[in-house]
Amino acid sequence: MKRIKIKYNKLIYSKNKTGGRNNLGRITVKHIGGGHKQKYRLIDYKRDKIDIEAKVKTIEYDPNRTSYISLLYYKDGEKRYILSLKGLSIGDKILSSKRLLNFNIGNSAPLKIIPIGTIISSIENIPGKGAIYSRSAGTYSILLSKDNKYAIIKLSSNQKKMILLNCMATIGSISNINHKFLKLKKAGNNRWRGKRPRTRGVAMNPIDHPMGGGEGKASGGHPKSYKGIYSKGFKTRRRKNKTSKYIINK
Repeated sequence: MKRIKIKYNKLIYSKNKTGGRNNLGRITVKHIGGGHKQKYRLIDYKRDKIDIEAKVKTIEYDPNRTSYISLLYYKDGEKRYILSLKGLSIGDKILSSKRLLNFNIGNSAPLKIIPIGTIISSIENIPGKGAIYSRSAGTYSILLSKDNKYAIIKLSSNQKKMILLNCMATIGSISNINHKFLKLKKAGNNRWRGKRPRTRGVAMNPIDHPMGGGEGKASGGHPKSYKGIYSKGFKTRRRKNKTSKYIINK
């Protein structure tokens, strides 16, 4: 994929790092610190410029996410970043519309007019809120069916969800599908990402970690965090979560 880097500074903001420390300088989140300096690119997840054609000017690397991003030049002169899609090329023209007739890669439309079986990404769960599903590199969802009010989509995790028909989605899958094959070559690769070394719980003393202590290489019992929360198979989703009713297969 040919990538061209053109900075559009009105969509780029500075990004501060905490090093995992609070306002008193005390570590409150472990294993955070250092990392390469980054700037945040403002991404358009709403795709709310309706019936205004845009041209893909660049496909760029973004340090804040796993996928590439594309800079769009709209006909009215506005410029916006979106998540780049697999197969999208520089010079392509894309459109967001409520009455879309052309279902090319990169076009955005409500679920009610997208054909069943279409591969989609950047999907809203509340109309106008902005995309929250299928945003990572190489991910996509499949539109399975529709009724009077809801559409059923299948996520990359094989979970099936009910989404309102008025929610916007983008045609195609997210770019950089090879990201899952990325292998870190050395410890410094993680340090560049802002991750500090992590000490195993079983190597600590009982006062420092629930899995610490014991004679020799004791396993420390069931794997858990330093706060005592089980880390293998323990469900962290709230049982009274309001969106649970929209999940078909849990």
